[in-house]
Amino acid sequence: MEPHVVPRKQHRVSRKQVSPNALRTLYRLHSRGFIAYLVGGCVRDLLLGRTPKDFDIGTNATPGQIKRLFRNCRLVGRRFRLAHLHFQDEIVEVSTFRRAADPSDITDNQEVIPGRRHVRHLKDEHGMVLADNIFGDPEEDALRRDFTINALAYNIADSSVVDYSTGLADLKARLIRSIGDPRIRFTEDPVRMLRAVRFAASHDFEIESQAWKCICELSSTISRVSPSRLYEEIQKLFLLGFAAPTFVLLEKAGLLASLFPDLGNWIQAVSGRFEFLKANLARIDELFRSGTGATPALLFAALFGPGIEDAALTRHREGIPRHQALEEMCAVFMDETIKNAQIPGRIGARLGAIISLKTSLCKMPAKRPILISARPEFAEALTYLNFAAQAQSEYRVPLEWWEAFLLENPPVASAGESTDETPKKKRRRRRRRPRRARETAAMTQGDTIQEEGNHGR
Repeated sequence: MEPHVVPRKQHRVSRKQVSPNALRTLYRLHSRGFIAYLVGGCVRDLLLGRTPKDFDIGTNATPGQIKRLFRNCRLVGRRFRLAHLHFQDEIVEVSTFRRAADPSDITDNQEVIPGRRHVRHLKDEHGMVLADNIFGDPEEDALRRDFTINALAYNIADSSVVDYSTGLADLKARLIRSIGDPRIRFTEDPVRMLRAVRFAASHDFEIESQAWKCICELSSTISRVSPSRLYEEIQKLFLLGFAAPTFVLLEKAGLLASLFPDLGNWIQAVSGRFEFLKANLARIDELFRSGTGATPALLFAALFGPGIEDAALTRHREGIPRHQALEEMCAVFMDETIKNAQIPGRIGARLGAIISLKTSLCKMPAKRPILISARPEFAEALTYLNFAAQAQSEYRVPLEWWEAFLLENPPVASAGESTDETPKKKRRRRRRRPRRARETAAMTQGDTIQEEGNHGR
């Protein structure tokens, strides 16, 4: 299949829009005789007039050749062997062109034994790809990617855009289409289902009907993905400014219930809960657009906090003290959620602190408000209270009280934090003289004392 090549004058991608570090990498690879392309989402976003968050490079240079070519290179990954080039202000990812595996690639037993340092190709019993390090050419690499809109490339040699599938047409139609059979592609890597939802929500695209049908049918297989990888994907889904539309698509596809079974059950139990959480996530998006952003702990409070509070209230009515009930339900949440998404313990602890402090903020009149406002999770807890107040009028009175209090008592730097931006001058440590110098000095001092004694006699 001949690729569709769009010359420089017929597309909107400019080298001025590309990171200088990525450009230097492309030029060096090209000058050493290697093929060097910008690949993936950065090309898609440049063609859409958006600013890419990072720039990925594809090349026919092997990881070992890349490492010898760049002193700032670190080879990472076992599932996909990648080169990370570390610059002062960014990391540029360089990958060797790959191709899909065929039977001849797995005839050698050494290539399929887990635990080996470099496994070329490996699938589990469900067909999910665990390792894929079979190198190929640019076309083979493009056709093994997830979606057509991500299979576009920018060739530094002649500044052309190269399309090996239907990426340009689908980009124009604002359509997310799987490359090849979507059932096979989503089975190979279930995270592709989350990526389809993320691209649809962030770019306001539509998922092609056959791909959408397969996502709905295979949504339960998302639990096969490693918890640490899912945690990274969840942050991309909810912390980049399109959490609310993502939430809607996840629920429609059945992915939300597969990712968070307890949350899915809580939503289904009472009408209106889904809209309530959607409104919370819309406010998380507003924080992103305002430039403030939300921490993972605040995100999880907005998403899971109401369910945790409901469960804690039930325990409180059974005679358990409120704060103890909250701690207990937060622990239950972490135990259940960590099975799918490996939320770090420090984030779970912060989540519990936010929910617990929100309860304290609602106690009127407030006791020791100065001490409460100095707590590290206070700002997040107040934001969480704000979310609740926009949906339930009972929280508006304490929220207004705290807002008025902060107007009269602006937050100050907590103990140990300096409000002066000028760095303090470090106290200069006194250097000890070498041992031989100390001994010489001691002998000299002893001789001096002896002479003074003799003179005194």
